[in-house]
Amino acid sequence: MAMTLRHFRILQTVAETGSFTKAAARLYITQSAVSHAIREMEEETGTELFDRLPRNVRLTPCGQLLLEEVTPILASCDTLEAHMGRLEYQAPLRIVSSITIASFWLPEALWRFHSEWPDTEVYVDVAPAAAVMDLLQKGKADLALTEGTLPQGAYVCDIFASYSMKILCAPGYRKRPGPADVKELSQEKLLLREKGSAVRDTFDSALYLKGYAAHPRWTSVNSQALIEAAKAGLGITVLPEPLVEKEIQKGELVELEVADFKLVNELIAVRHRSKYVTMPMRGLLKCVRSCKGRIVKGQGIPQI
Repeated sequence: MAMTLRHFRILQTVAETGSFTKAAARLYITQSAVSHAIREMEEETGTELFDRLPRNVRLTPCGQLLLEEVTPILASCDTLEAHMGRLEYQAPLRIVSSITIASFWLPEALWRFHSEWPDTEVYVDVAPAAAVMDLLQKGKADLALTEGTLPQGAYVCDIFASYSMKILCAPGYRKRPGPADVKELSQEKLLLREKGSAVRDTFDSALYLKGYAAHPRWTSVNSQALIEAAKAGLGITVLPEPLVEKEIQKGELVELEVADFKLVNELIAVRHRSKYVTMPMRGLLKCVRSCKGRIVKGQGIPQI
């Protein structure tokens, strides 16, 4: 007969209570089941494990040695059982996010999430928008936060916010007063993000629908480089409004109005349709939907 965890638990309980009857009551089994299990263990070990005294039972030296061996095993089982009901809460979540979302939306969302789900770790990869869906498709993330058009495929998409894109230049760069038209914009010295970025793709698509194409003088993966180039009067840039608020407020950049040409990017939380959604993931999605998109420096995280 092979001894099992059930045998070990009965041995431990009889030793703690000093009684087969009390052990049976604590374990919610019959006294005969306790006696039978102890007999099986004594047959397996070839020795008596308990001295049967008139009023109680007491471990023999051999029984004490066996109990010392099985106690760490039972303690590990107790720890495992305690964790079993919280596996969903302890399993980490993995997010891949576009740069703009990671800069202006994700910090607040994760602060809210960690305050509500402190036992769940979250790992974040920040990538260009073009790479975000690729990482989700390869199974390297549970949730993708991306911008622009809705991805095609077996996904669940949740639009949780949007931002406008500003067409900007240095004060005095443009001499002609009044709004520009799309043709004039397409012929300007353009300072643009790289192809594949959400901002560039939205801009290119909007120009294409008007019958024009962009031929940028500058192409950069770094938005700050484009901001500095525009401030220096080298051309016109197109960037997310949250990224250029400071420069607009200071008057370092001014918005160029283009007739009938509005640029907006939607922000989308994307997950595989067939993937099981844990309770912490539901909580994370709720926090993403509720965040305001800005944390004002010096004022801390807004209260929930």
